[in-house]
Amino acid sequence: METQETPVKQLAFLGNGSKLFSIYIVNLLLTAVTLGFYYPWAKASVLKYLYQETELEGSRFMFHGTGKEMFKGFIKAVAVFGVLYGILVAAQLSGDSSLILAGALVYLAGLLILIPLAVHGSMKYRMSRTSWRGIHFGYRGKLSDLMMLFIKGFVFTIFTFGIYGPWFTVSLRKYLIGNTRFGNVEFEYTGEGSDLLVLYISGYFLTIITLGIYSFWFAKDLINYFIDNIQLKQNGREIRLQSYLTGGTYFRLAIVNMFIIIFSLGLAAPWATVRAMRILLSNVFIEGELDLNDLEQTERPYTDATGEDVADMLDIGIM
Repeated sequence: METQETPVKQLAFLGNGSKLFSIYIVNLLLTAVTLGFYYPWAKASVLKYLYQETELEGSRFMFHGTGKEMFKGFIKAVAVFGVLYGILVAAQLSGDSSLILAGALVYLAGLLILIPLAVHGSMKYRMSRTSWRGIHFGYRGKLSDLMMLFIKGFVFTIFTFGIYGPWFTVSLRKYLIGNTRFGNVEFEYTGEGSDLLVLYISGYFLTIITLGIYSFWFAKDLINYFIDNIQLKQNGREIRLQSYLTGGTYFRLAIVNMFIIIFSLGLAAPWATVRAMRILLSNVFIEGELDLNDLEQTERPYTDATGEDVADMLDIGIM
């Protein structure tokens, strides 16, 4: 009796460092000449290149976001941060200790609210503006639900001195990924906080006793854990993402990229980025009966990039 093998599909990154370097140089010059106002167009051009060089089954992904959309979001984001920072500075200049404390609390509360707002907005924008073979991704989460989830998780993490952190991280991933769609394909995150806590404890402990050497294997474990717990569902069929990245591969990737960037004084960063994308994606496989010919468009367009720009200013990485 023959054993039926699980269908496997693989992602691939086909970009090259010289092309990305030329994009970086143009972006750098135009951003400098425009005193920073070109930044949204610079970011859009980099994302377009990275997406269109990522391939699945012979077809490239596309990023449809534009510099104009991101510029509008950029202006709104600057205004929001300007107001918060203005409140903080005004309180400091008052010289009144009670006003200084109140200003600091308003500033911190504002940042606490901005984080889930930025994540929510960035997810809606980034997913809506991403497509493959004309089928768009989408995010269906609600800001109010994410806000409550984030504030509750943040408070629990503070009062448990960080112990709740892994459960907080997992709960956010479950919500964000669980509300992500790719046409008629649904996403789900199956990780558990207890498993992540064990991973953190063992990773930190082994990193300390090996004087930092194990940190590369720890990073590899976290990458694999995040990817391996992503599950797709299509018409009742379950499909899983699997990462087969090894510690040795990640060690070589990190060390070589570090030397590339250091010895080139940062000029070779595009080659390091391309190298990282190629290696990481070459180790990611889609295992299961994912019927790419059965994909249906289900998501509506969303063009407000405010959340994307706020997340960028807060240095929040989105998926």
